[in-house]
Amino acid sequence: MLIRPFTRAEETDVILLWEHCGLTRPWNNPDRDIQRKLSTQSELFLVGELDGRIIASAMAGYDGHRGSVFYLCVHPDFQHKGYGKQLMKEIERKLIGLGCPKLNILVRTDNDAVMRFYEKLGYQLDAVSSYGKRLITDEEA
Repeated sequence: MLIRPFTRAEETDVILLWEHCGLTRPWNNPDRDIQRKLSTQSELFLVGELDGRIIASAMAGYDGHRGSVFYLCVHPDFQHKGYGKQLMKEIERKLIGLGCPKLNILVRTDNDAVMRFYEKLGYQLDAVSSYGKRLITDEEA
């Protein structure tokens, strides 16, 4: 799998991948999420390409204190082949290059398979609670 930065021309393909992987939610407009990511650290928005097809994606970030990753996914037809691990290793490499000391990942509590994926990569469950507050409403157009 070739891992490289996202390009604007791939927006439709990436959103379809997210939908196929069950990542989209009504309160997060994927077009707006992409626009927002392209305005800050766009080099940390990665796609995985195999035979000319986008099969994976991840949006990473670093705020100077902690790193984060969102929209990490691998198309179901290509899961369990090491592509997710490969993509995470590249994200870790890029974040280390920026001086990032720790990567925090949010996983929905009912997503056991994804929790097991991260545990296999050496991530541990932190004893914290995540709070959120919607500042801008993304209404579907």
